[in-house]
Amino acid sequence: MDSALKIETRDLGLRFGGKQVLDGISLGVPTGQITAVIGLSGCGKSAFLRCLNRMTDLNDAAQVTGTVLVDGADIYSPRTDVFALRKKVGMLFQKTNPFPKSIYENVAFGPAVHGINGSRAVGIIEKCLITVGLWDSVKERLNDDALTLPPGDRQRLCIARALAVEPEALLLDDPTAELDPADVTQIEEVILELRNRVTIIIATHNVRQAARLSDFTAFLSGGRLIEYGTTRSLFTKPRERLTEQYITGR
Repeated sequence: MDSALKIETRDLGLRFGGKQVLDGISLGVPTGQITAVIGLSGCGKSAFLRCLNRMTDLNDAAQVTGTVLVDGADIYSPRTDVFALRKKVGMLFQKTNPFPKSIYENVAFGPAVHGINGSRAVGIIEKCLITVGLWDSVKERLNDDALTLPPGDRQRLCIARALAVEPEALLLDDPTAELDPADVTQIEEVILELRNRVTIIIATHNVRQAARLSDFTAFLSGGRLIEYGTTRSLFTKPRERLTEQYITGR
C-alpha cells in the first residue's frame, strides 16, 4: 500500500441478501485529506462508508467481499480488533444522535471507555468542544441535557464526541443533510478546521458541498465507482459522460 494512503479498497463488494449494493470499488484515500463520495440516493455512498470501519457487521444479512486496508492492514482479517478499528476510524451519521445524557457525558463517554477520567478527561472535553466551536456557548452548562441543544449544535457535539477518542480518520455520512444553511456553514467550517489533522471521508448528496470541501472526489452510480480523482479535475474536466451529467444536474 502507498504510505500516503490512510484507507484503500480493492474490488470492494457488498451484498444484502440477494441485492448487490456495492460492486468492485477500488480506490485509495490519502492521509490528512478530505475525500468526498457523491452520487444519487441509493448509489451506495452510505454503504461504502459503513464498510470502512465494519459497521456492516451490525447487519447479519451483509456480505462484504474484496479488501479494505487501513494503514496497510486488512480490517476484515479475523485478527482485527473491531473495537480498536472503530476508535481509529470514527463515524458520524446524517441524523444528529447525541446520547440522552448531559453535554459533558456525551464527550466524556469515549475517553471513559478507554479508562481516561478525571482531569485528563476534562482537558480532552474542553479541547474537543473548542475545536467544534461549542465551548464558549456550553462551558457554563455542561450538565444540561444534550438533547436540548439546537440541531446544528447537536451535530457539532457529535463531532466533538467522535474526536474525544483521537481518531485518525472520520467517516461523515451526509452530516448536514438535516440542517439549515447557517448550521451547514458552521459544520463545514469544523470539517475544514480538521483538514490535515484527521483523514476525512464525507458522503454527500450536495455536489457543491463536495466541491467546497474536498481534495478528492469519488462518484458512485448503481453501486459502482464511475470516476475518482482530484476534486478540481473531476469537476472541471470529468473523464466520464455520466459524471459530467451528474455534476451539471443533467
